[in-house]
Amino acid sequence: MKRIVQKYGGTSVGSVERIRHVASRVEKAVSEDQQVVVVVSAMGKSTDELVRLAGQLTENPSKREMDMLLSTGEQVTIALLALALAERGVEAISFTGWQAGIETEDSHGNARIVSIETERMEAELEKGKVVIVAGFQGRSAKNEITTLGRGGSDTTAVALAAALSADRCEIYTDVTGVFTTDPRYVTQARKLQAISYDEMLEMANLGAGVLHPRAVECAKNHQMPLLVASSMVEEAGTIIEEEITMEKNLLVRGIAFENDVTKITMTGLPSRIDTLAKVFQSLSDNGVNVDIIIQNQTDEEHVDLSFSITQSSLKETLTILENTKSELGFRSLHVEEDLAKVSIIGAGMVSNPGVAASMFDVLAQNEIYIKMVSTSEMKVSVVIAEDDMVFAVEMLHQAFQLGEEEEAITA
Repeated sequence: MKRIVQKYGGTSVGSVERIRHVASRVEKAVSEDQQVVVVVSAMGKSTDELVRLAGQLTENPSKREMDMLLSTGEQVTIALLALALAERGVEAISFTGWQAGIETEDSHGNARIVSIETERMEAELEKGKVVIVAGFQGRSAKNEITTLGRGGSDTTAVALAAALSADRCEIYTDVTGVFTTDPRYVTQARKLQAISYDEMLEMANLGAGVLHPRAVECAKNHQMPLLVASSMVEEAGTIIEEEITMEKNLLVRGIAFENDVTKITMTGLPSRIDTLAKVFQSLSDNGVNVDIIIQNQTDEEHVDLSFSITQSSLKETLTILENTKSELGFRSLHVEEDLAKVSIIGAGMVSNPGVAASMFDVLAQNEIYIKMVSTSEMKVSVVIAEDDMVFAVEMLHQAFQLGEEEEAITA
């Protein structure tokens, strides 16, 4: 008997009717002689509503109490889905994260899963029941309720699939799969039949919101095949696996992008061996995440340093740097806002150095000025003006022929 883990996001369980629809899909999987574990998120925007309620009471809520509060959203969904399945004659049992044996780090708000005790779930599956687990949550070694942060339900599903030795993990959402780029912005975006773990991880890290990077990383570590598909329509989704066997592998497989990027330039830093360490340690100690970094030697004794951050980190970053100005010894700070990052991704790029040149040529021909560049084995990222972001993605998508159907590989 096959064993699968299905995950349904907040939009998929956003109303009673949608919960009934999910129940029908689960019932179909059971009728195909499969053992089914279902992971669900909180209904619709209910988590946002809980955050709003807390905000009406305090501007600085306790992280412990926020975990206690936010974990209730998923608890509502698991119980409702169990009731919906019972109405269809399908035996089911719902578990919170801690009842499912999910142990996490001893931290609140963004904990990582440490281990999963599967005995209770295994016993219920052997009885023929559907096991429904609350995503996004677990329990620390100190018996505290914890939450897993953004994308936590995806991570829960993949971790459970690995722990239960499932045949596959299926992520159902409000999109029909993984696209070459965001179809809300680029009408020529095409759904991929398959994509590798590494390519998907790059896309997730660079702004694609279909899957959280932690979930993809977990799937890769455990070689767990993932399916991303729609919960609303019956349509083939995208398979995420180690080796792409379904499609001819193009040099560029997708384009990711994100706005709200800010560039900070520090001028006149002393040219010492520990200069970079001091700058970025001070930012790291205060939880500021830095992305692209560029250093220029201006003379024998000084360097200029530029790096990108999110817009939301700007105020805190400037405060940290101004407070450490005498220690770091820089001359001045310059800020450039309203920027965006556009990235091309593809496993085939590692052995084809001309891909970056092609990207730069496309942008130059369309008079899009590049402010910063970052590369790795399978991606090239550029920082450009935010106003140029969508146009740049469209031109790159066209230039790399991502809107064209890929040929199926035949043995």
